[in-house]
Order: sequence, then structure tokens, then C-alpha cells
Amino acid sequence: MSNLNWKIVNKIIKNALNEDIRSGDITSIAMNLKTNANAKIIAKENGILAGIEVAKQVFKFLDSSLKITNNKSDGEKIIKGDEILSISGNGQSILTAERTVLNIIGRMSGIATIVNEYSKLTNELCKILDTRKTMPLLRELDKYSVECGNGVNHRYGLFDMILIKENHIRWIGGIEKAINSALEFTKKQNEKIKIEIEVTNMLEFKTALKFPIDRIMLDHFSLSEMKKAVKLNNTNIELEASGDVNLKTVKNIALTGVDFISVGALTHSVKNFDFSLLFK
Repeated sequence: MSNLNWKIVNKIIKNALNEDIRSGDITSIAMNLKTNANAKIIAKENGILAGIEVAKQVFKFLDSSLKITNNKSDGEKIIKGDEILSISGNGQSILTAERTVLNIIGRMSGIATIVNEYSKLTNELCKILDTRKTMPLLRELDKYSVECGNGVNHRYGLFDMILIKENHIRWIGGIEKAINSALEFTKKQNEKIKIEIEVTNMLEFKTALKFPIDRIMLDHFSLSEMKKAVKLNNTNIELEASGDVNLKTVKNIALTGVDFISVGALTHSVKNFDFSLLFK
């Protein structure tokens, strides 16, 4: 797994706490207690953990005096009833941070868990990719969670890879023009920039195959078309399948021989993982 960019993560944490607390946690303040407490976060279902270090940072961001111990690590399998984190210290601080922590690790572990389901079904035949269909301003956490579930990150954003899609092709007036423009642009850069193009039929695929690009996305190809594309590909160009991918279809897609399968649902249709924070 890649390391989290903590500069981005700390900004997410700061904004999340501010959104929830604003002028103060008036329920906890109303209890008028200064008593310390011991608490634990437990898993309420089976899956893959993601976000444990972020959870610790949320507590520390709010109250650096809290003592926190994690019993599980990111990417690790967890089962219902597992205690993943223990916290001790100011009870009010624990209660104030509770919902922000659970929201973050719930989303992150939900992503990691579903990614792992896809990954197991492909049996290492190909790699499962995420997309840019992430929650705005939470991409750092979403992308990291995909890796925790044994998935692979596609481009992070619009800045780090050229991905020519259908509307780009229509805009410029054809596949050849689009690819040639991309190749001309990359020659002028001081760093290697990968080029990928989305194709929607076999004619477009055969055209794209003639150019020295890095990857071709087969958009909504049938299984038979994917197999044909794999057979025709006598180059080093990687092939990515996209469209109509779900847990029922992913294994058959992997068996066609493509290198990657991208799944937008990994991050745009997240089912939160269920955790609880309980005082001991």
C-alpha cells in the first residue's frame, strides 16, 4: 500500500471535526463531567479494515493527551466482535470525536471490503482498478482504501495521466487526431506521462492498436469482443475492461485475458462498514 498524504488527510480531519463540532459538543458539555474513560471500537461485521491510522489521528487531533492503541492494522481481515482500537483519557474528548471517527473508518473499511470481494473473484487473473468516481474532497482516503482491499489505483486525477474518452474524440474529430495530439504533447514534457484511450467498438480498437500508447480501455465490450481484442493485441499495450462490471460478471470478464478491470462502484456506491464505540 502507498502511504497516505498526511497533509491532505489532516485537512480532511480538521474540516470534518469543524463540520460536526462548530461552537462545541453541547451534549457532552451539558453532562458537566471531567472524568476519564476507557473505550473501545469493535467491528460489527466481517470484512477488511481500512483507516485505523486516520481514526487515531482524529482522536489525537482533538485531544493529544488521549492514549490510543490499535489491535488491528489496515488491510487486515476483521471479524464481528473484534476490538480494533482502544482509547483512554478525557471522556468528553472521546465522545466528541466518536462520530467523525466511525464515519471515516466505516466508509474506508466499506470500500476495502468490497474491493477485496472483487479481487478474490478474479483469482489474480487481472487487477481491479478504481476510478475518479470518489466522494469529492475524500479521494485521498478512498484511493488508499482501495489499496487496503487489494485493489490498484487508476490515475489519481486529471493531472497525472492522459485518458482520452469518447467526448475528447468527438471534440477533436477522431481517434487518430486525439492520439497524435496526446503523443505530441507528451514528447514535450520532462517526465513520462502515460496515455490511455477509451474505445467503444472493434474498429476503434484496431485503430488505437496502431499507436505507441500505454493502455486501451474497452468500454462496454461484450465478452466475445474482449476475447477477440486480447487475441488481436500483439503489442505491449495494456487492456482495461470497463462498464457493466459487478460481482456477478467480474470473474467472466477476468477470464477473457484483460489486464485490468475498472469498477466505479467501488467508491461511488459504498456500503459503510459497521463499527461501534463503547465505553468500558
